[in-house]
Amino acid sequence: MMNMIRNFILLTMVWAIGFSQTAAGQNRAVLGEAQKVTGDRFTVATTTPKGARVYAVNRPSQKMLNAIDSGLQDLFAVARKNNLQNRLNFSDYTIFIARADRTQNSAREYSPDIAVGAAQYENSVYDQGGYIYAAGMVIGYNPNSFVIAEHTRNFERVSEVVRYEGEHLVLYHNNRRLYNRTADHSQGGGHPILQ
Repeated sequence: MMNMIRNFILLTMVWAIGFSQTAAGQNRAVLGEAQKVTGDRFTVATTTPKGARVYAVNRPSQKMLNAIDSGLQDLFAVARKNNLQNRLNFSDYTIFIARADRTQNSAREYSPDIAVGAAQYENSVYDQGGYIYAAGMVIGYNPNSFVIAEHTRNFERVSEVVRYEGEHLVLYHNNRRLYNRTADHSQGGGHPILQ
């Protein structure tokens, strides 16, 4: 009996170590993708008060972290309203906060955005010479992760961007058909997707 218990404990420890290494490998891959897309190094790691993981170029303010939680909370509420149930925990999400490549939009309004390759937006109204300015961008689906620009004010916009980027991730894990129709904004459509 003692050998069975010892073997069970050993097997459990081996499984836990293997699982944590797999999770760490996924996180490294997502971190690498975020750094590739933004050109930034995310040297600050923290969590929001409700448990979302955050990696940033600079220590985010408490207002920024609270705005992320608010956006996720709004996302989860609208997802439940639409009978979507998967990946509705704060701990399911990793948010990268990158340096803003611009802080004003063409109307001179405060609008921190990141520059990303134009890709499918090439030659569209969004194309700024081979790149577009994006409020946010999905980075990975396991773990659920996206990048947003660093804000120093207008934290309502942060909440909105978090909710909207999160819509893609919730749809990916709950309604692949609707996800496929709405993931690429170059074909038209925008946010909010879920009403």
